[in-house]
Amino acid sequence: MNNPATNKKIRVLIIAEAANPEWTSVPLLGWSHALALSKVCDTHLVTQIRNKDAIERFGWLEGKEFTAIDSEKIAAPMYKLSALLRGKKGLGWTIDTAIHSLIYPFFERIIWKRFKVRLEKNTYDIVHRITPVSPTAPSYLAKKLKAVDIPFIVGPLNGGVPWPSQFPEMQKKEKEWLNIFRSFYKLLPGYHSLRKNSSAIICGSKSTQNEMPEFAKHKLIYQPENAIDKLRFSMKNSIDASKVLRAAFVGRLVPYKGCDMAIEALEKFAQKGQIIFDIYGSGPDQRKIEKMIADKKLNKSVVLHGFVNNDVLQKQLIKADIFIFPSVREFGGGVILEAMALGIVPIVLDYAGPSELVNDECGYLIDMDYRSEVINNLKSILNNIIDDKNILLNKRLNSISRIEKYFTWEQKTKQDIRIYNWLLGKSKKPIFFN
Repeated sequence: MNNPATNKKIRVLIIAEAANPEWTSVPLLGWSHALALSKVCDTHLVTQIRNKDAIERFGWLEGKEFTAIDSEKIAAPMYKLSALLRGKKGLGWTIDTAIHSLIYPFFERIIWKRFKVRLEKNTYDIVHRITPVSPTAPSYLAKKLKAVDIPFIVGPLNGGVPWPSQFPEMQKKEKEWLNIFRSFYKLLPGYHSLRKNSSAIICGSKSTQNEMPEFAKHKLIYQPENAIDKLRFSMKNSIDASKVLRAAFVGRLVPYKGCDMAIEALEKFAQKGQIIFDIYGSGPDQRKIEKMIADKKLNKSVVLHGFVNNDVLQKQLIKADIFIFPSVREFGGGVILEAMALGIVPIVLDYAGPSELVNDECGYLIDMDYRSEVINNLKSILNNIIDDKNILLNKRLNSISRIEKYFTWEQKTKQDIRIYNWLLGKSKKPIFFN
């Protein structure tokens, strides 16, 4: 994608501390976004050294396509502390986020030392920080880049979703005791600098957007952070009304993901042989889920597959008609987009990230309510689908269409180019979602 002023590709220094083609979650998100941008812009990726080997195995050369920053003398001991505080079950993600926000500026300091001369000589048109995605992560670079007149884009940022008041016991199970101190991140030195000195802030959710200070409103752009690699999710399912309804869940088996609520909701249908439920994932609640399946005598209808690699997951997931994902506090929801890309109709809670990806035309939204009501509402939806499976057909087509329109990496990079051209004075500020 060319810069109209020079007829050359826009030169972008991409900062993605977490960017790894072999991992999942945020590291895979950071890598996928950087890779997509490399196909339409003249890019150079700056990432943390722990990603170096995986990126080289992909085929990129350090010094050419990317630079690995060694911040381990600070990062390594702090990550060990985080793991210790979170315990064997790996709960309490707020702890991890808090510690990372404290150590991240050191990473940006090293970047400035390594790239200062090139930045001062305007080697890059744009600097785009993709990860960390947490809005609590401050910035050392924002003020430096403003001084040398290089547009600095941050995001998509996503986070800050409050625990729903209907599930206080779940917050305790997740060991999110630090969540009550979450707003303290606004006292970090780089908090105001990022919001004041950045040129644009991409907000990955409405919740994150609403938390931004008034003085930054003019530079905010709403753009969910997740997208789909069409090569990885190229298959499409088919809904056969003559066959038993098949449902799927993908995610870590932790309290807030709500897999146990899904099992309770479909229990009677499963006992009658009206539904098959495939669960793909593992985690601290795995034994609890296994016991639940055994106690309810659902072994023939509810199958716990454990963790399944991405390379295999698509072939397994394609068997499903519906995707049940009653997570009560989800920032993004990339797995929902993956299901939709395959033509699987999602059923999610109308809260936070999932509610911004799914609408009534392509899926089902369950009102956020107390546990018993969520289960009852899910039962009602399942009953309607089992009565007439054909009601899924239009939602299936609309799911696929919505992905193609908004949520592929090709579409994401087109959106990024529009943001870049706005900051370079070549177009108006874009709006992607009304």
